[in-house]
Amino acid sequence: MSGKLAITLRKSLITFPEDQRRTVRALGLRKLNQTVVLPDNPSTRGAAFKVRHLVEVREAPEE
Repeated sequence: MSGKLAITLRKSLITFPEDQRRTVRALGLRKLNQTVVLPDNPSTRGAAFKVRHLVEVREAPEE
């Protein structure tokens, strides 16, 4: 679990609760289809799990 995660925003935030919007924003996602690479740790996984219906999560390749 020491790698990185690539998280992509796949669905619009319209009609979703404010706490989910804030979680997506905290992950660094602002626009639809934007991808961010974050460290693979429990806090990142928890945030991604909370909004799993809005994002796509995959392992980022090691560099």
